[in-house]
Amino acid sequence: MHYLDNAATTRVADAVADVADAVLRECFANPSSLYASGARSEVLVANARETVAASLGARAQELVFTAGGSEGNNLAILGAVKARGAWADHIVVTGYEHPSVQNPIAALEKEGWRVTVMPPDESGHIDAQSLIDAVGPKTALVAAMHVNNEIGSVLDVRALARAVKEKNGRAAVHVDGVQAWGKVPIRLNETAIDSYTVSGHKIHAPKGVGALYLRRGYHIAPVFLGGGQEAKRRPGTENVAYIAALAKAAERMGADAAAREAHIAALNALLWQRLAELPGITRNSPPDARPELANFSVDGIKSETMLHFLDSKGICVSSGSACSRGEASHTLTAMGLARRRIDTALRVSFCADSTPDDVNALADALAEGIRTLAKMRR
Repeated sequence: MHYLDNAATTRVADAVADVADAVLRECFANPSSLYASGARSEVLVANARETVAASLGARAQELVFTAGGSEGNNLAILGAVKARGAWADHIVVTGYEHPSVQNPIAALEKEGWRVTVMPPDESGHIDAQSLIDAVGPKTALVAAMHVNNEIGSVLDVRALARAVKEKNGRAAVHVDGVQAWGKVPIRLNETAIDSYTVSGHKIHAPKGVGALYLRRGYHIAPVFLGGGQEAKRRPGTENVAYIAALAKAAERMGADAAAREAHIAALNALLWQRLAELPGITRNSPPDARPELANFSVDGIKSETMLHFLDSKGICVSSGSACSRGEASHTLTAMGLARRRIDTALRVSFCADSTPDDVNALADALAEGIRTLAKMRR
């Protein structure tokens, strides 16, 4: 199999799976328990918190373990708005957000919150100044995505947060960092960002674990009610095995960052070189997109048709966000691209395990598909 859909999920690394397996078998006690085995579980969680926080340039006490990026985004958005409802009535958000940001904000709009949506331009970039200009004295929240999950465009969230705070120091700044973690270096304690989400299954950890950074001194209202776990931000018995696995994945990610970056950049260059040899290919990712992501359209052949053809050849890619299955690409739609281009789009996403053979297999299969598949009527 040639797996090129790593923005949807990654294979759990063997070393990470080994950690999870060992903890499941040997450290199963509840970390809130007062006996020795519970204390060992508590130490595992504390050590993992230090490791994951360090990978983000944050303090351990600023990190809340979650079930993943979607839960983290909901906690951050709903908690920030709930805490600021006494004086605020306005939210600013980029127009190409993940559904876990887009949908909670749409629900808040139905409750009466004013929402300013700033769409990307046709190249896939967000005009940061337009976001800043939209901030007013009653803006509770500015939400932005660090690396777009469909086309790979990057937003300078450090500069954005600083400018937002200069204009309205009470406004919260939340960043979805799921596709950026381990790819775009960041030290959150050196920024004005208030909250930042990451997810384990994008970096070779299991599905069902992630983390939410909440800047020291920053306040969100509780969204869930229960016990006192995770500083009462995310109550419930901690998933010790997966939290330990997340820390191991973060360690692996930091250990070979430079080599991984060079490897993936070379794969990205090879992909665009091979695509340039094929007829009817239109690039949707901007030239300065992260190399892990490449989005393009194959003129005349619907995404679903091409995806099934590629799958028959043992090649796995996608047509957009895995959380919007069956729907037209939210990002490409927000960019204002023609419907035909949107309906024929494919997303390729790399990780360190990807190889030139994967790229060449994809290019060869695309060439065959372009020759043999029925074309859409214009």
